[in-house]
Amino acid sequence: MWVYRRILKISWRDRVTNIEVLNRLKKKSELINTIKRRKLSYFGHVMRNDKYRMLQLVIQGKIAGKRSVGRRRHSWLKNLREWFGCSTTSLFRAAASKVKIALMLSNLR
Repeated sequence: MWVYRRILKISWRDRVTNIEVLNRLKKKSELINTIKRRKLSYFGHVMRNDKYRMLQLVIQGKIAGKRSVGRRRHSWLKNLREWFGCSTTSLFRAAASKVKIALMLSNLR
């Protein structure tokens, strides 16, 4: 945002919201794309390495126990399934290959 304000020559003393700055530049907030990119790359990293065995079990949902009362929490897999429009098995297959993860990440941009 600081760079955008410099481009538009907006002083730090001016009361211009970040949303207004983005509107003036006709840009969207890139935060959600950054989150999607980091989450998918971390998912691939964890699923490819055997030293993260416990974390793999947690992501796959294979931990025994009862859920707490209330609305179900969004899981990592549910977010990734919604964002990339694919099934859980296809996500696990893609995580095994760095190339497939890279292709999914390139389609985000």
